[in-house]
Amino acid sequence: MGHPHFVVQHHLATADHYDFRLEIDGVLVSWAVPKGPSLDPHDHRLALRTDDHAMEHASFEGRLGDRRNGGVVQVWDRGTYRNTSHVGARPVDASTALQRGRLSFWLEGEKLRGGFSLIRTRDYGRRESWLLTKKADEAAGAGVRPTGTRIESVLSGRTIEQIDAEGS
Repeated sequence: MGHPHFVVQHHLATADHYDFRLEIDGVLVSWAVPKGPSLDPHDHRLALRTDDHAMEHASFEGRLGDRRNGGVVQVWDRGTYRNTSHVGARPVDASTALQRGRLSFWLEGEKLRGGFSLIRTRDYGRRESWLLTKKADEAAGAGVRPTGTRIESVLSGRTIEQIDAEGS
């Protein structure tokens, strides 16, 4: 069995944001990241936990309705990841790390690569608040915000505006 998958979907809805999704236990565990992921280790991006999605959702790109009732979705990045979470010196599986609120992983995507972490900062029941942070490694870059410069879909090559205009 290979490594689990991840996907980052640009979601143009009532609020423009990026859905960051990690495959854990057969579902896409999801966070809404308003500013999108950054390659700068000094950026700590707010990530709000959202509902889990079925794995089939990882390849969805198109319109879900109007912007108030679904919006437009673009597959901004995708790939596989390796869980690197530990409790002390002991490795823990991704499901355990998620429950503990401290998940570390190595992404092998088309746009995002290297170490990242998600750390829960507040638990509001269904709306947990987390921080998404890039690790300082060879794939890091101060001031590098790929969501502003690498705007095409890794699935279709289209921008979110083109997907919106075409309606699919």
